[in-house]
Amino acid sequence: MAVDDALAQLLALARATPFTGVEQLPLAQADGRVLAEALQAAIDLPPWANSAMDGYAMRLDDLAAGPLPVTQTVFAGQAPAPLRPGSCARVFTGAPLPAGADCVQLQENCEVDEQGRVRSLTPLRRGDNIRPQGNEIRAGATLLAAGTLLDPVALGVLASQGITQVAVRRRPRVALLSSGDELAAAGAPLAPGQIHDSNRAVLTALLTRLGCEVLDLGCLPDDPPRIRAALAQAVDADLIVSSAGVSVGDADCIGALLRESGEVRLWKLAIKPGKPFTFGQIDHVPFLGLPGNPGSALVTFLLLARPYLLARMGVALVAPMRLPVVAGFAWPKAGKRQEYLRVRLEGGRARLLENQSSATLLSAVIADGLLEVPAGETFEPGDVLDFIAFAGLFGTR
Repeated sequence: MAVDDALAQLLALARATPFTGVEQLPLAQADGRVLAEALQAAIDLPPWANSAMDGYAMRLDDLAAGPLPVTQTVFAGQAPAPLRPGSCARVFTGAPLPAGADCVQLQENCEVDEQGRVRSLTPLRRGDNIRPQGNEIRAGATLLAAGTLLDPVALGVLASQGITQVAVRRRPRVALLSSGDELAAAGAPLAPGQIHDSNRAVLTALLTRLGCEVLDLGCLPDDPPRIRAALAQAVDADLIVSSAGVSVGDADCIGALLRESGEVRLWKLAIKPGKPFTFGQIDHVPFLGLPGNPGSALVTFLLLARPYLLARMGVALVAPMRLPVVAGFAWPKAGKRQEYLRVRLEGGRARLLENQSSATLLSAVIADGLLEVPAGETFEPGDVLDFIAFAGLFGTR
């Protein structure tokens, strides 16, 4: 199945089965959480017209009369008196505008004579250098929509309205496991033929950054009874995520279990790396099966599992941001699957990293992101392709 078709199916399933439950949180604890309800502005922002610059507040009609005496000085945080006709007010950035003033002249564009009177040296128009009341938002307008993924900037917007508590979606509970006789947990001694499991470390961190509560089911051998016992602990989970064991080989116990007592909705994608990606359910709990190779598990989680999770959280925009990038290398042989190449950006061009093996993670540490190569396409140096930055995928945005 094509990647875009698989993603469309995943998102449709996710939207149909949103995570339920809402909790109230102090603003300081809401970073990375999903807003559960739309919020309206309680006040105009700014609440009054104010000066955008240090300078002098004036009436445009008074400028032709010559130098204007300064009748008051207004700092930010003060309440000014109305502007006297034929005068100006010394104002500083953020200071409320005196009633009657309709423009602000920058201090560097003014000349002050011996009597302290001010002459404007450059032309002005009404509204120049003024931030009007409600310029950012009007009271009653939608401040943030439900499904907004709260980040530091969104929290600042809420704080500017005096909001201290927000209703957010509860944390999804995700059961996570790795499987394979060849795997040993990090820190455990390695038997002959074994390697340390890295996938659970990567996936735990990525799930935690998405605001999930992770139930670690461990690193399991290819033993159906042990896998069934572990999965029995996930009956109250919102999602099961596994790495390895989802194909149809003799040792792929999770794939066999899924086909025997669960349901397979998606299996085998036209993606490289990550072909064995699987989606279905076990005992009515949605199941995401990632490939065992670390590079494949990383790519499929970022491009498929992450949008699925965000959609179930109620987030509106879940697709990763794609940016046009110039290729700094040739790709002369078209592939049958959509490929995601680990690249670094150097001098405005994408440079291909040497090790593109699905079994390696180190090249993903060195890479800035993934270059997307559609199935059946080739390209030359200088051609433009879509680039997906790891910086956006590893965070909450």
